[in-house]
Amino acid sequence: MAKKNKVVDLKPKATNISKEHLTELQEVISIVNKLHFEIGKIESTKHSLLHRLAVTQDSITLLQDTLEKEYGTSDVDISTGAINHPKDAE
Repeated sequence: MAKKNKVVDLKPKATNISKEHLTELQEVISIVNKLHFEIGKIESTKHSLLHRLAVTQDSITLLQDTLEKEYGTSDVDISTGAINHPKDAE
């Protein structure tokens, strides 16, 4: 049977990274954290705006119902207020 030789690593292994690398790593991680925070703020604003949009669209639907009851149609020129009556109703 052949005898196995043990390999001994004579170079000591580092226990910490250099101060320069640590500083660089901390700066990069700090930037990533700030970007995540900013994205969170943007997403929160987006959520709020989408909610306000949905509420406003509900208001449009209610106003269309009112116009239908009052004028028979909700087809109105929003620049002039002119009612566009359906052709078959004339």
